[in-house]
Amino acid sequence: MPTMRTKYLLFTLSVLFAFFVNKGFSQSYGLGFYSHEVVQDQRTGLDLSPGKTLCFSSSFELTFDLSFMPNRDDYFGYILRFVDNNNENIDLIYDKDPKEQNHFKLIIGDKFSKIAFNIPAELLYSSWNTVKFKFDYEKQVLQLSYGKFSSTSSLALKTSDCFKILFGANEYLGFKTTDVPPMKIRNVKISEKDNTKYSWPLDEYDGAAVTEMMGNKAATVVNPLWVKKLHHEWQLLQRFSVKGAASIAFDEKNEVVNVVSSDSLYKYSVRSGKLASVGYLSGPQNLMRGNQSLFDERNNRLMNVYIDQKIVSIFDTVDKKWTHNFSLNTPITDFWQYNKFYSAADSSLYLIGGYGHFFYKNQVQRYHFPTKTWQIVKVSGSTFTPRYLAALGSTAGGAYVLGGYGSSTGQQMLNPRNLYDLLYFDVKSKSFRKIYELKIAGEHFVFANSLVIDEKTNSYYALTFPKHKYKSHLQLIRGSLLKPEYQLFGSPIPFVFHDINSFADLFYCEKSKKFIAVALFRDETDHTNVQVYSLSSPPINADPKLNLGSNKSIYLFVSIALLAIAALGLVYFRRRKAVPKAEALLAEVATEAVVNTAPPQVSSKHVVKAFKSSIFLFGDMQVFDKEGREITKQFTPLIKELFLIILLYTIRWERGISSEKLKELLWFDKSEESARNNRSVNIAKLKSILEKLDHCMVSKETGYWKINCDFEHTYVDYYHCFATIKDRNKPDKDKVAELAEIIKRGAFLPNANYEWMDQFKAEISNEIIDTYLHFAHSIVIADDPDRLIELANYIFYFDPINEEAMSITCKALVHLGKHSQAKNTYENFCKEYKLLYDEEFDKSFNDILSDQT
Repeated sequence: MPTMRTKYLLFTLSVLFAFFVNKGFSQSYGLGFYSHEVVQDQRTGLDLSPGKTLCFSSSFELTFDLSFMPNRDDYFGYILRFVDNNNENIDLIYDKDPKEQNHFKLIIGDKFSKIAFNIPAELLYSSWNTVKFKFDYEKQVLQLSYGKFSSTSSLALKTSDCFKILFGANEYLGFKTTDVPPMKIRNVKISEKDNTKYSWPLDEYDGAAVTEMMGNKAATVVNPLWVKKLHHEWQLLQRFSVKGAASIAFDEKNEVVNVVSSDSLYKYSVRSGKLASVGYLSGPQNLMRGNQSLFDERNNRLMNVYIDQKIVSIFDTVDKKWTHNFSLNTPITDFWQYNKFYSAADSSLYLIGGYGHFFYKNQVQRYHFPTKTWQIVKVSGSTFTPRYLAALGSTAGGAYVLGGYGSSTGQQMLNPRNLYDLLYFDVKSKSFRKIYELKIAGEHFVFANSLVIDEKTNSYYALTFPKHKYKSHLQLIRGSLLKPEYQLFGSPIPFVFHDINSFADLFYCEKSKKFIAVALFRDETDHTNVQVYSLSSPPINADPKLNLGSNKSIYLFVSIALLAIAALGLVYFRRRKAVPKAEALLAEVATEAVVNTAPPQVSSKHVVKAFKSSIFLFGDMQVFDKEGREITKQFTPLIKELFLIILLYTIRWERGISSEKLKELLWFDKSEESARNNRSVNIAKLKSILEKLDHCMVSKETGYWKINCDFEHTYVDYYHCFATIKDRNKPDKDKVAELAEIIKRGAFLPNANYEWMDQFKAEISNEIIDTYLHFAHSIVIADDPDRLIELANYIFYFDPINEEAMSITCKALVHLGKHSQAKNTYENFCKEYKLLYDEEFDKSFNDILSDQT
């Protein structure tokens, strides 16, 4: 008889094992099969016993879970083949003959058996269905079961029988086939005498080896399509380029991504994977930069919007014409990266926030379709901070708005920052309600344009990305609509972010169970590059350590954990004392320094597109090797400071730095010998890192340490910045644009707070300001007011209360007819001036405008 302790241990292990297995393995996994959508050589096959057969001495059962992938053209094929040692075959096939009621059929030898059944489409394509084969040696029958269905067929079985068991495509002897249905399988198990003999969960992430859990009978797969990978790694579905400043709209019902270009409408079907285009019979569409598109599901209409001209153009799918075109004689938009949604409750389009001409917006604008009128909505409730790069997800009564980038005053020059508040805009009351504010650990981020809202679970999905990087990435997160928490899911998506040239959005396909991410980038040829990605739902946690380990590793970990917990349980049982429950601690996360927003677009020919052999010092320090891989993390804090000292002294003074000066700056507390040893060791480490760049090395010439770079092969932004500054007496638009492209990344080494660096930071700031002022003085306001505002904004990055920049901005805005913005600029300047100097600014607004200097 088992003792009480033994019973307890068995009970604990069984309960805990069931709990952990359900928690740990309930996520999506399995093996998908490439089918008729690819050529025969690329189709999937699974062999449970490569190079051998599986033998049984008594009755046995084989079970597996089955599902079909939706939206495929051809589903005919072999699901499973048994081939015994007498070369007799038993096949389960799927034949989607519309005249047949039952599409799953069992073939024995070269004849159909009487076993045939069907799985309803709503289950076959959206859930896992368990199929069981039972080879009954006593009754000499084969029983096939699914759900409540069960049927038998006579079969001569011998205890000496061995089987080759093959799923999908195979090349076994005379039983080769490439006819495979687009299916998924998992949890393949073989039991004998009611005991599991073999088990292949099929929850690998990649590779051709398939782990068997019980008897070390590894299977092999060719051309695998691992389900777990589809739920973690974004798949690139389509990449193409279109004319003009394109925008996107998603048709959720038909699962079609609409790309509105200047000459055609491109339609990418997620279900079929096909891209089609429709030319406009109304002629080329004048797509203004900053335009956005939206698909109205309720009225089945595609619209294109340009706020500045107060126009909503609707595409007639029958006539293939747009109802309106846009005027080209309009200044650049005031509403970059705004959010929008259609409200069926009042037949209106709502447009929220945006950015333009150095101002973030908090306006809520409304276009009423029945009356075709625009209005600025007067809102109430919680404060909605001016912003852009937020995410919006609509509901029946309004919309959630999450995060973004902006400032309390709306002015770009006054403390712009990342925003992480979640608000709800109610259409009926025209009010905002703040729900919470996220606390962010690590790198700051902004959002792609849309939220995917799941009201059933009170959750949302969003795409985030760091806006201070050109070579950025999109990351899927899932958060709560009720409390400030979120989690990362899936792999990152490469994303080129160049402020107003880039756009990203997120959608969800309910029927296909896929998230769709779309990234746009407009290049210097006025073409928009479009990339469409998919991720199967539900997505897997972004941390591969939590999801992607091998089965054996996971089971081993779980087993050890269960034994440890069981042992603790025995202690508990013996002592009968309550163990206090540990409380989870929520760490408070300090907010990082605010990253400056990027200035407006500059001439795109100056964009540093190749990151091979590149060193960036403006913004976060980043170093890329000759292959374009980022190697910044290879710089330890000491090597980073050593590198910066030698590089800056080399470029600025053109001679480098002496060993004595290095000792003074880095090893002042060391003896001569100790300092020399430290210098030798760390310079050797620095040399090994710089070897990964082209034509960049540490050398010692005439007693000075230098970093010698061939700047034609290795890009160093500080070098190009300094070269432009030295040549500022020759005003040149391209040079100023190149300088703008450099500083758009942010301030000069903002996180490098070394005492010796203060002189470099002060000098570079003053020189940049002088360069822009010099160029600004060469421009007549009437000739190019937008350029003057742009130049002034660059100055504000380095001196937020520069009087000349404020004066230039106000005059240019007045010339553009933006009188209220000019007055706001002046008033905010005065506030900042008062805060800094504790005295009033002594010039009036009219004085500024009348000043002719």
